[in-house]
Amino acid sequence: MSWVRVYIHLVFSTKNREPLLNSSELRKAVFEHIKDNSKKNKIWLDCISGHQDHAHCLIALGKDQTISKVVQLIKGESSFWINQNLSSQNKFAWQDDYWCVGVSESHIESTRKYIHNQEEHHSKLLFKTEIDGFMKKYGWSYMKEK
Repeated sequence: MSWVRVYIHLVFSTKNREPLLNSSELRKAVFEHIKDNSKKNKIWLDCISGHQDHAHCLIALGKDQTISKVVQLIKGESSFWINQNLSSQNKFAWQDDYWCVGVSESHIESTRKYIHNQEEHHSKLLFKTEIDGFMKKYGWSYMKEK
Protein backbone atom coordinates (compact mmCIF):
# COMPACT_ATOMS: atom_id res chain seq x y z
CA MET A 1 0.00 0.00 0.00
CA SER A 2 1.41 3.37 -1.03
CA TRP A 3 1.44 6.32 1.33
CA VAL A 4 1.86 9.78 -0.15
CA ARG A 5 1.49 13.11 1.59
CA VAL A 6 2.55 16.08 -0.51
CA TYR A 7 1.19 19.32 0.91
CA ILE A 8 0.57 22.34 -1.29
CA HIS A 9 -0.51 25.87 -0.44
CA LEU A 10 -2.87 26.99 -3.19
CA VAL A 11 -4.01 30.59 -3.69
CA PHE A 12 -6.41 31.75 -6.36
CA SER A 13 -8.23 35.02 -6.89
CA THR A 14 -11.52 36.20 -8.27
CA LYS A 15 -11.57 37.35 -11.89
CA ASN A 16 -9.67 40.66 -12.15
CA ARG A 17 -9.29 40.51 -8.36
CA GLU A 18 -12.76 41.97 -7.97
CA PRO A 19 -14.06 41.84 -4.37
CA LEU A 20 -16.85 39.39 -5.24
CA LEU A 21 -16.57 37.52 -1.93
CA ASN A 22 -17.58 40.72 -0.18
CA SER A 23 -19.15 39.43 3.03
CA SER A 24 -18.03 36.97 5.67
CA GLU A 25 -21.34 35.08 5.25
CA LEU A 26 -20.74 34.65 1.52
CA ARG A 27 -17.13 33.54 2.05
CA LYS A 28 -18.27 31.04 4.69
CA ALA A 29 -20.88 29.55 2.32
CA VAL A 30 -18.40 29.32 -0.57
CA PHE A 31 -15.62 27.81 1.54
CA GLU A 32 -18.00 25.28 3.13
CA HIS A 33 -19.16 24.26 -0.32
CA ILE A 34 -15.56 23.88 -1.52
CA LYS A 35 -14.83 21.68 1.52
CA ASP A 36 -17.87 19.48 0.79
CA ASN A 37 -17.08 19.21 -2.91
CA SER A 38 -13.44 18.40 -2.17
CA LYS A 39 -14.52 15.55 0.09
CA LYS A 40 -16.80 14.18 -2.66
CA ASN A 41 -13.87 14.31 -5.11
CA LYS A 42 -11.43 12.69 -2.66
CA ILE A 43 -9.36 15.86 -2.38
CA TRP A 44 -7.70 16.16 1.03
CA LEU A 45 -8.49 19.82 1.78
CA ASP A 46 -6.83 20.44 5.13
CA CYS A 47 -8.09 24.02 5.46
CA ILE A 48 -9.48 26.92 3.44
CA SER A 49 -10.02 30.61 4.04
CA GLY A 50 -9.62 33.87 2.19
CA HIS A 51 -10.78 37.39 1.78
CA GLN A 52 -12.88 39.47 -0.59
CA ASP A 53 -10.88 38.70 -3.72
CA HIS A 54 -9.05 35.42 -3.12
CA ALA A 55 -8.92 32.04 -1.40
CA HIS A 56 -6.14 30.05 0.28
CA CYS A 57 -6.19 26.25 0.54
CA LEU A 58 -3.86 23.79 2.21
CA ILE A 59 -4.17 20.52 0.31
CA ALA A 60 -2.46 17.15 0.62
CA LEU A 61 -2.23 15.54 -2.81
CA GLY A 62 -3.01 11.87 -3.21
CA LYS A 63 -0.79 9.55 -5.23
CA ASP A 64 -2.95 9.84 -8.36
CA GLN A 65 -3.67 13.57 -8.14
CA THR A 66 -2.04 16.40 -10.01
CA ILE A 67 -2.05 20.05 -8.99
CA SER A 68 -3.77 21.12 -12.21
CA LYS A 69 -6.58 18.55 -11.88
CA VAL A 70 -7.22 19.38 -8.22
CA VAL A 71 -7.28 23.12 -8.97
CA GLN A 72 -9.64 22.54 -11.90
CA LEU A 73 -12.03 20.54 -9.73
CA ILE A 74 -12.03 23.14 -6.97
CA LYS A 75 -12.24 26.32 -9.03
CA GLY A 76 -14.45 25.10 -11.87
CA GLU A 77 -17.10 23.44 -9.76
CA SER A 78 -17.19 26.20 -7.15
CA SER A 79 -17.69 29.01 -9.69
CA PHE A 80 -20.52 27.00 -11.29
CA TRP A 81 -22.09 26.41 -7.86
CA ILE A 82 -21.77 30.08 -6.85
CA ASN A 83 -23.48 31.21 -10.06
CA GLN A 84 -26.28 28.64 -9.61
CA ASN A 85 -26.90 29.04 -5.87
CA LEU A 86 -25.85 32.43 -4.60
CA SER A 87 -27.59 35.52 -5.84
CA SER A 88 -25.14 37.83 -7.49
CA GLN A 89 -25.58 40.73 -9.85
CA ASN A 90 -22.33 39.90 -11.64
CA LYS A 91 -21.36 36.54 -13.08
CA PHE A 92 -18.86 35.00 -10.68
CA ALA A 93 -15.55 33.69 -11.99
CA TRP A 94 -12.15 32.81 -10.63
CA GLN A 95 -9.01 34.12 -12.32
CA ASP A 96 -7.51 31.55 -14.71
CA ASP A 97 -4.14 31.60 -12.96
CA TYR A 98 -3.25 30.45 -9.48
CA TRP A 99 -0.26 30.38 -7.12
CA CYS A 100 0.88 27.13 -5.60
CA VAL A 101 3.92 26.07 -3.56
CA GLY A 102 4.92 22.94 -1.71
CA VAL A 103 4.79 23.02 2.09
CA SER A 104 7.10 20.89 4.22
CA GLU A 105 5.70 18.90 7.15
CA SER A 106 7.53 21.23 9.53
CA HIS A 107 5.59 24.24 8.20
CA ILE A 108 2.08 22.76 8.17
CA GLU A 109 0.93 24.34 11.44
CA SER A 110 2.22 27.83 10.59
CA THR A 111 0.59 27.58 7.14
CA ARG A 112 -2.73 26.61 8.75
CA LYS A 113 -2.52 29.61 11.09
CA TYR A 114 -1.71 31.91 8.18
CA ILE A 115 -4.67 30.61 6.16
CA HIS A 116 -7.11 30.83 9.08
CA ASN A 117 -5.98 34.41 9.81
CA GLN A 118 -6.86 35.89 6.39
CA GLU A 119 -9.60 38.25 7.59
CA GLU A 120 -7.32 40.02 10.05
CA HIS A 121 -4.27 39.79 7.81
CA HIS A 122 -5.95 41.53 4.89
CA SER A 123 -7.49 44.22 7.04
CA LYS A 124 -3.90 45.51 7.22
CA LEU A 125 -2.42 44.43 3.86
CA LEU A 126 -3.95 44.33 0.38
CA PHE A 127 -3.73 41.01 -1.49
CA LYS A 128 -1.98 42.66 -4.48
CA THR A 129 0.60 44.27 -2.19
CA GLU A 130 1.28 40.92 -0.56
CA ILE A 131 1.65 39.06 -3.88
CA ASP A 132 3.92 41.78 -5.28
CA GLY A 133 6.04 41.46 -2.12
CA PHE A 134 6.34 37.68 -2.57
CA MET A 135 7.30 38.19 -6.22
CA LYS A 136 10.07 40.61 -5.28
CA LYS A 137 11.30 38.64 -2.23
CA TYR A 138 11.65 35.36 -4.12
CA GLY A 139 12.67 36.79 -7.50
CA TRP A 140 9.54 35.50 -9.24
CA SER A 141 8.08 37.03 -12.35
CA TYR A 142 4.81 36.64 -14.17
CA MET A 143 5.03 34.16 -17.02
CA LYS A 144 3.69 35.29 -20.36
CA GLU A 145 1.92 32.89 -22.72
CA LYS A 146 3.86 32.21 -25.92
